[in-house]
Amino acid sequence: MADPRFFLSKGPIPVGSLLAAASISADGVDSRLQISGLAALTDAQPGDLAFLEGAKGSGLIDTRATACLVRAKDAARLPSSTLAIPSNHPRLDFAKIAPLLVTRRDFSPDAPRIDPSAIIADGVIIGPGAVIGAGAEIGEGTRIGANAVIGPGCCIGRACTIGSGVVTMCAFIGDRVTIGANSVIGEAGFGVALDAGPPVDVPQIGRAIIQDGVSLGAMVCVDRGAFGDTIVGENSKLDNQVQIAHNCVLGRGVVMAAQSGLSGSVTLGDGAVLGGQVGIADHTKVGAGAVVMGKSGTFSDVPAREVWGGYPARPRALWLRETASLVRLARKNRVRPSREGEQNDD
Repeated sequence: MADPRFFLSKGPIPVGSLLAAASISADGVDSRLQISGLAALTDAQPGDLAFLEGAKGSGLIDTRATACLVRAKDAARLPSSTLAIPSNHPRLDFAKIAPLLVTRRDFSPDAPRIDPSAIIADGVIIGPGAVIGAGAEIGEGTRIGANAVIGPGCCIGRACTIGSGVVTMCAFIGDRVTIGANSVIGEAGFGVALDAGPPVDVPQIGRAIIQDGVSLGAMVCVDRGAFGDTIVGENSKLDNQVQIAHNCVLGRGVVMAAQSGLSGSVTLGDGAVLGGQVGIADHTKVGAGAVVMGKSGTFSDVPAREVWGGYPARPRALWLRETASLVRLARKNRVRPSREGEQNDD
């Protein structure tokens, strides 16, 4: 369920009205059922709408969702208490319905620069041009840089330094956190539904959580979760221009060098280290204390305390042996440049 600090619910709305407004067939559907929220299928509660697409396995799915958009071949996987709404493109239809049910809290056009409902503790320093939204909370001794934007409902802890031009939306930020200039925390993650037509953005209704002692460099992006939370663990250190996609979870003391990036739902264990320009594929796990060397591309899980490198990344010793073998092979078979008129048969 979307956090009411950051999102407004437009429900409950009869499911028939939602389907009609999104131009989705309601044939055979009990249109009177009331829908009040959105959720991931396994986290959904009564009143929630979810979707099922591309799930592995064939067994019954444990969910309490009131209704679920689902392909006909997968409908039998839903419990009898969940209304199966037939859909050829469940994710796309969910994206069409979501804005009808939930909207993100935003700044009122006529609100003052610092909303009077914001709770600002003693000793907070607010730079020129900074904007603080309704219901935001800022802890004692925190510094907000010039032209920073603290979104409605956002919470920032004590003794933090928020750099100039930083934007926080749908975010909880702990104590002693440093965020470099022009970083963006809690904006929508990259969720896209594809069909024969143009791509459609899937609304992201989760949160971003930055725990105590974290430092983020300049121009870092931490996307909020699609449904749940994106989490950066205590005392993690992220260099400039790092990308953290939706629903990633970073453990304590993670280190990421500049221009490294995580796709959606990546997990980094405590103390994991990523070199510069490392890319991690979605739903991949990097174990505690593991190291991924610079410019590597990781598509499979990295065991704890191992060192991997290369593209695609593999254990360092294997990568180095393969690289050395390729060098020897290239030297053995290299073609020497020939003089004009001569033929080189090496």
